[in-house]
Amino acid sequence: MPASDSLVVVTGATGYVGGRLVPGLIEAGHSVRCVARRPEELSDRSWKDEVEIIQADLAKPGDVAKALDGATAAYYLLHSMSSSDDFAEVESDMAAQFAATAEDKSLRQIIYLGGLGHDGAKKSDHLSSRHRVGRLLAAGDTPVTELRAAVIIGSGSASFEMLRSLVEVLPFMVVPKWVSQTMCQPVAIADVLDDLVHVLEKPEFYNQTIDIGGPDVLTYQDMMHAYARVAGLRRRFILPVPVLTPRLSSHWVNLVSPLPIRLARPLIDSLTNDVVVADQKSGCARGSENLNLGEAIERAMSSVRGQELSTRWSNDRRGDFGAAAPDPSDPSWAGGRIFVDHREQISDCEPDAVMRVVRSLGGNTGWLTFNWLWAFRGFVDKLLGG
Repeated sequence: MPASDSLVVVTGATGYVGGRLVPGLIEAGHSVRCVARRPEELSDRSWKDEVEIIQADLAKPGDVAKALDGATAAYYLLHSMSSSDDFAEVESDMAAQFAATAEDKSLRQIIYLGGLGHDGAKKSDHLSSRHRVGRLLAAGDTPVTELRAAVIIGSGSASFEMLRSLVEVLPFMVVPKWVSQTMCQPVAIADVLDDLVHVLEKPEFYNQTIDIGGPDVLTYQDMMHAYARVAGLRRRFILPVPVLTPRLSSHWVNLVSPLPIRLARPLIDSLTNDVVVADQKSGCARGSENLNLGEAIERAMSSVRGQELSTRWSNDRRGDFGAAAPDPSDPSWAGGRIFVDHREQISDCEPDAVMRVVRSLGGNTGWLTFNWLWAFRGFVDKLLGG
């Protein structure tokens, strides 16, 4: 079917992946319907006039029918981790209803982004729910393509923002033992989006489960060291101990990370599982090479380094970093930290004279007042790895 004849539904359009997926679908020539419980959150998107936006709560059968009416394919990008303690039951009910309605509406394909992990292994509640959702979607007659990814690297990804916060805030960490043992295969958000678009309306991907991941297989401790290296921070001292449970760890992470505790807990639970691509010969649906971890982190950080991370996070100026850059859909806790101290003082001096004084501050010249305090601050910065 030509792209112009398709109507593709994107659920979770205000979410991390959904909001970044829409531009790629538009570019590929597809008609797109964005589904959101709060469609007003899409009002600042540069592409809002190029898509159909409808309000729907996909926990309600009538709203699911409205969302899928006339559609040819749908992306299932929903989760309920941060909204409910019984998120697994909620996610299962929603998936079963979605599959039944998709069959009733004669959709040609459902594309689902799930989580990496071997089916036979003991899994966390979060990862078990992700796999259960995939099975429920595939239980109907509508062909399902399930892409499974582990940690997605990009500004705004909950897993990446947790990693960023821990490494930037803590030069010394006491961590659960599994942080140094559990293996992970992270993937760049740009590669995830390319795969999601690539499998759309291609029969060879119908009823297939595809593991996607970058070329690096490493521990979470290795990922922390990689972030510090790319960010230009001193190597973090990480001490694994056997006494920290995932539950205790989630409370500890909540103290130093802006992630809500309801979201941090299931994420940390899932970190206790090895999440590695089963067939290392194919880490993506496209058959091409994915970005390595260093490149993915570099892209996620580049907008911060260039001071492009405005409080409004307008996606009209995403530069060359594409999907890895901040986006209006990102939660308020995403994007790292930029501190700005703005002061004004009226002077009748020539600008060049003022700049000569400013440029001379620090170093051998010292500071205008409390020079010893500035020296002490520099000493503390070095102690903390700054």
